[in-house]
Amino acid sequence: MSNIDVNAVRADDLRYLVAVANSGRLVSAATTLGVDHTTVSRRIKSLEKVLGARLLERGTDGWELTEAGRAVAEHARPIQHAVEQAAMAASGARPDSLTGTIRITSAEGFGVAFVVPALAQVRRQHPDLNVELITATRELRLYQSGFDLAIAVGKPVATKVFTELLAEYTLELYASEDFLDAHGEPTTEEDLSRHPLIFYVDSMLQIGDLDLSRYLPQATARFTSTNIFAQLEAVRHGAGIGLLPKYMAMREPGLRRVCSAVAPLRSVFSLAVRRDSVSRPSVRAVREALFEQVRHRADELS
Repeated sequence: MSNIDVNAVRADDLRYLVAVANSGRLVSAATTLGVDHTTVSRRIKSLEKVLGARLLERGTDGWELTEAGRAVAEHARPIQHAVEQAAMAASGARPDSLTGTIRITSAEGFGVAFVVPALAQVRRQHPDLNVELITATRELRLYQSGFDLAIAVGKPVATKVFTELLAEYTLELYASEDFLDAHGEPTTEEDLSRHPLIFYVDSMLQIGDLDLSRYLPQATARFTSTNIFAQLEAVRHGAGIGLLPKYMAMREPGLRRVCSAVAPLRSVFSLAVRRDSVSRPSVRAVREALFEQVRHRADELS
């Protein structure tokens, strides 16, 4: 570090690094900054040259920060925050109002049912804050860049992020009244094996907590989808019996829990925050709103 010319380090280049760290993509960072992606790439390369260190590397899902990049980005975030605060001061906005963009990834069903209300609450309090919600059902094998907060099914397995338990929830077997009238209601696990089951595409899920073979070893899913809302619709339309989260099935009056001889499947949602984002006011605000949603609606989850 002693050989680095501090005067050659441009504060604006540090903001470009933070933008890429937040999104994991040059194009997204460019959109946020109001420039083209070639400008972002050029400015990052310029910063790497001045610092004499590689800050970004290609990952399986966009760009990831290197060890040096994480250290630099952590110290660069206050610069971005100061720019946002200066702009707010010039516009006459409240000093405690949050600005900028925060990106959240979440399991899709939970994202719609719980994350959206939490984000709406934060937006009501901070109308200048932009939120991005990306939904997908996957384990918490997430990288250091590309998100601010992430909610995934199962206990944390990521090591590069701060993780904590957000909520416990249950999945139970549900069917439509029409399906039960036509096919009868299963009362044992053996009965259940003779009915078509609706669940995730096993080869594309890879979430230990949702391993159907461990939960119902005699059952075979006949209607599978990577999307929980497609599964819910399939159950509603009488395609079979679905293993659905309680918080989703209870919203559908035409569905009924079946096969009480089979215990509910229990799992958890984990919350992950990039370590360099833990202290950001917008991250804290969203985290608090998420836990408030979970506390107030615990009866829907388990």
